[in-house]
Amino acid sequence: MAILVDPATWPGRGRLWCHLVSDTSFEELHAFAAACGIPERAFERDHYDIPEERRADVIAAGAAEVRSRELVERITAAGLRRPKHRPPA
Repeated sequence: MAILVDPATWPGRGRLWCHLVSDTSFEELHAFAAACGIPERAFERDHYDIPEERRADVIAAGAAEVRSRELVERITAAGLRRPKHRPPA
């Protein structure tokens, strides 16, 4: 199992957020999120947005803590990165 979570440093809606990903498959990620009670609406392209107050829960359930840069590197290497599309130049 390779579920990863980065630090809660992303501000939004008056809270801090972190990202939950898998470097193995989306199926693994969705199953882990469901087991933790994370709603499907929290999924965005290639990760789940997790509020800071739920971060300890996903770590206790088995998510590995990594830096944000490592998280992106690992999902990119796994072919699971789905960046936002940028408009043509």
